[in-house]
Amino acid sequence: MSEPAATLLYLVPTPIGNLEDITLRAIRVLGEVDTVLAEDTRTSGRLLQHLGLKKPMLSYHLHNEHQQVQRLLERLSTGETMALVSDAGTPGISDPGFLLVRECLAKGLKVECLPGATAFVPALLKSGFGAERFSFEGFLPVKKGRQTRLRELALETRTLIFYESPHRIVKTLEQLAEVLGPERPASVSRELTKLFEETVNGTLAELATNFAARASIKGEIVLVVQGRKDSKEDLKEERRAD
Repeated sequence: MSEPAATLLYLVPTPIGNLEDITLRAIRVLGEVDTVLAEDTRTSGRLLQHLGLKKPMLSYHLHNEHQQVQRLLERLSTGETMALVSDAGTPGISDPGFLLVRECLAKGLKVECLPGATAFVPALLKSGFGAERFSFEGFLPVKKGRQTRLRELALETRTLIFYESPHRIVKTLEQLAEVLGPERPASVSRELTKLFEETVNGTLAELATNFAARASIKGEIVLVVQGRKDSKEDLKEERRAD
């Protein structure tokens, strides 16, 4: 019997804020691989320094991933091991990673994903909305297709989860209130696991007013919106009307 193939690419979650939120296994893997692929080598360099690790790093981010993939595949094919990390959280979730994983699997190169920090999970649980069924939407389209996507989501009965930037959160809350209804319950979490962590619950209209009144908004944001509560019959009637 042939021995199982060795893992060549590891997806390694990193803390979303609090540096204690990294697993012992993640530290071991980062220490064992030949190279660390980093979204921002400065950010990941500080983490490695904190962990007492020194590793060669390569830049791998949204703007160069298509150019880098073939070069990385060639190196992985020779047996070089790599760990892919993002600036915070699990790589591949609203961060680069999917393309490299897909191409590795297509070439028969073994990929392993470690469990770890992901921002939307604590935000979902802190919202108090149903977590049995939910839809992770990531970032909404900035321009093209945004209104179409919002209208589609108006019919969604599962809890909705979005990532949003501080400078767009007010606009997003206002648009969601217009399309989903101003009284739809929602929750905004920011600076998760950090010193000034905050979660604000309320209706979409209340949250839009709350954040619009702030002089400044800082930190990465997770927005959780309760799904539509209409009956299946009402939804069927509305779809027929459309």
